[in-house]
Amino acid sequence: MSDADADLAALSLAAFDQVVAATPGFRPRVGQRAMAERIASALHDVTLGDSVEPDAAIAVIQAGTGVGKSAAYLSTTVALALARNTRVVVSTATVALQEQLMSKDLPALAAVLEQPFAYALAKGRGRYVCKLKLERLAGAGSDGAADLFNDDDDAPASAPQTNRRPRQRQDGLDPIARRMQLYGALAKALVSGQWDGDRDSLSEQPDPRDWSPLAAERHTCTARHCPRFRDCSYYNARAELAQAQVIVANHDLVLASIGSNALPELNKCLLVFDEGHHLPAVALNQFSGSMDLTGLRWLEKMPRVLHDVAEKLGVAVVQDVTTLAQQLNVALQDAGRISMDLLRDVTASFDTVYRFKDGVLPDALIEPMTLIQGHASALSDVLEELGAELKARAKEDPSQAAHSALQYARLGQMAPRLTSVVTTGSMLLTHAAQPMAKWLQADTSSGQVALSAHACPLVPGDLLRQHLWCQVRGAVVTSATLTSCGTFDYFLAEAGLADLPQVCTLAVQSPFDYRTQGQLTVVDTLADPRNVEAYTGEMIAALLVDLRQVAHGALALFTSRVQMKAAVAALDAELQEVVLVQGQTSRNRLIGSHLARVESGQPSVIFGMQSFGEGLDLPGQLCETVFIAKLPFASPSDPVEEARAEWLKHEGRDPFAELVVPATGIRLLQWTGRAIRSETDQARVVCYDKRLLSQSYGRLMLRGLPPYAVQRRVRGQTLPV
Repeated sequence: MSDADADLAALSLAAFDQVVAATPGFRPRVGQRAMAERIASALHDVTLGDSVEPDAAIAVIQAGTGVGKSAAYLSTTVALALARNTRVVVSTATVALQEQLMSKDLPALAAVLEQPFAYALAKGRGRYVCKLKLERLAGAGSDGAADLFNDDDDAPASAPQTNRRPRQRQDGLDPIARRMQLYGALAKALVSGQWDGDRDSLSEQPDPRDWSPLAAERHTCTARHCPRFRDCSYYNARAELAQAQVIVANHDLVLASIGSNALPELNKCLLVFDEGHHLPAVALNQFSGSMDLTGLRWLEKMPRVLHDVAEKLGVAVVQDVTTLAQQLNVALQDAGRISMDLLRDVTASFDTVYRFKDGVLPDALIEPMTLIQGHASALSDVLEELGAELKARAKEDPSQAAHSALQYARLGQMAPRLTSVVTTGSMLLTHAAQPMAKWLQADTSSGQVALSAHACPLVPGDLLRQHLWCQVRGAVVTSATLTSCGTFDYFLAEAGLADLPQVCTLAVQSPFDYRTQGQLTVVDTLADPRNVEAYTGEMIAALLVDLRQVAHGALALFTSRVQMKAAVAALDAELQEVVLVQGQTSRNRLIGSHLARVESGQPSVIFGMQSFGEGLDLPGQLCETVFIAKLPFASPSDPVEEARAEWLKHEGRDPFAELVVPATGIRLLQWTGRAIRSETDQARVVCYDKRLLSQSYGRLMLRGLPPYAVQRRVRGQTLPV
């Protein structure tokens, strides 16, 4: 290590020491210091910028609850970035953590560091209004009412009806009147300066279907060629980002922005992925594809829009777009009809998922999918050519900028759907050594059957290596749940970090004394948890007895909605007054009710599923017991997990040991982590699934949990383990 490198490492640790010294009532935490030291030693000498053989470092750090990881990584990475005249991108998986960083952690750091720095929150384009669209729609009047309904209003025209009726609005306004009222109010607020164009700053969030026609999406934006570019809400926010040394973003945006200029280049900045255990799932979602096989009215509009735009440009459309659109429509309807026949052969339900075994499409779908791919690609070429011409005209003749931008927006309304068809069609027709998960999905939530086709890669680690890690020079990946069954192996493989020479790992323990603060009770039921009906009945009976012992706050976590509904149905009148159920009201309102009950001295129990098993912070009396209905194995019907297990079996590998057990171990660690949230908490975890002790894989999961005092309950009698 050179003297300069040593100075940088010391500088970043000094910044950490400044932060902890300035924290009121702070008590030293060994794990937090160890985390800061590892970040400083790993990142101080990474090579930033273009280099043939760069030095890179990725520090993967599990920091248990209460370590204070945000202070450790912010102080060290920001100090390093300022010293090296570069920037830090902090990426999260949840809005709650973004809010904490922006409103608490970064202001605290800025108040302590001698060198000032600016920080900003990065959002996707779709969170901002397009002023040009809003002006047009707010002044549409009855003649322009049709423009208020774009692709988002497609109904599955060729799909069968169901007996379910779509929800009716309670305000009494028809959709056109409602939208015109909303757009007029937003335009007025924008002109008066009462609103900055950021959707999140509105006091009341608009319906996504109402917001979609206004959003500043990439496909509808001519950027600096737009007459509203100088006062564009999105580009003004981008300008603020350009001045910020610290940018807070989310995993979706970071992956979606690779190769664009929306965020700093990954090889020229430092990155922190907090809540990093979400990265693999985000990668799969980012690089998957889907196409609608029933909502096709957008396609009926396309020839008219293309011809109209071409006519206004004074150019000829070489392709016969009317015939192409008709042929694509027919091919999509054929694929939809064949798909419905496939579904009818396997189920009578209109809400179902049908996966193609080994990622191979049935012969009957090959021809229509091939036609879909060909026709959609040809139409996409026309769309791109017209779009390029519009941008060129706007650049050459600024007086035509407004007209060109509006016409470009009309094309852009078609682009996402068409791009999805092209991309998904290609993925569905692709055959490789590692197959993709491919499936059909039918849904009736709209009151009609909506049918879609999907494709998704199987291995997130391959995607992250190919698109992310090959560009990153210095990064921290951290979370309270990166290890499973006591090792980093599963996460490193899923995240594409296994065997990379630049990766180092560290697990720092929580400062909590779990043996004295917590207790884990495993209930030994007579029924085998795999015998769903018998086990659920016995588990609920035991849960009801335990619920009556709750003095303050508790959380009960279920593995399925069916299981939770069965427990709710078994509640008597007394317990119904105690239990709050996920989905019966908004998350914030439910937690607010829980808080009010506990503070007033009443018992309160939240019933929830996976989304309540992670990121829910209920310290002290708000959660003195966590009830776990069953080990949180993922749904066996998930098409991606199912396809991946199928592929691993073909490869002679064991998907249960390689995927299912470690993934469940991480979820169990998250669920049990809801119990003890501070150094003064006293809490217990009750797991009704005896496999945690009776099966070897259960004991592996147990090994990865905090060191609770463990006991076993057998027919009402509690025994130490």
